[in-house]
Amino acid sequence: MKNIAIVEDEAAIRENYTDVLKKHGYMVHGYDNRPDALHAFEQKLPDLAIIDIGLQDEIDGGFSLCQSLRAMSPTVPIIFLTARDSDFDTVCGLRMGADDYLTKDTSLPHLIARIAALFRRSDLMAMPTEQDSLMERGHLTIDKNRMQVCWKQQAVELTVTEFWMVYALAKRPGHVKSRQD
Repeated sequence: MKNIAIVEDEAAIRENYTDVLKKHGYMVHGYDNRPDALHAFEQKLPDLAIIDIGLQDEIDGGFSLCQSLRAMSPTVPIIFLTARDSDFDTVCGLRMGADDYLTKDTSLPHLIARIAALFRRSDLMAMPTEQDSLMERGHLTIDKNRMQVCWKQQAVELTVTEFWMVYALAKRPGHVKSRQD
């Protein structure tokens, strides 16, 4: 059973998300402030964290918590779920290490689908790499099973579409690809 942490200072909202996620088979722990959540994360990391940006008297407490959690684990999925919908906040949240940024007007089925997608990706990343799934072309390394691309041993963040484009081009170097391909 996957363990999800929800860091939300409004009790009614936190309890609503907790109830919905429990009904979908997740173990859920709720926190209403950054220090309590950080203390819990230091004891045991969640499998996924859902964080609001404004936490009690900290206007940007969620940003700070995201940075701390990302420093503890580069792989734990983090979703910002917040009322703040400006492009500035979205970009800041994603640059600080969040995997997704949703506003509170997002429907519950949409949230559940995003959580499931992040768990699928993290499960793929945890799988051992099979040698036949690795492709190396000079400084480029592609792991097809993990959908991961590295250049000079540094991970390159790509969307799914970008990954498959790089994979197709690297698989048959020198072959021309049409727009449709």
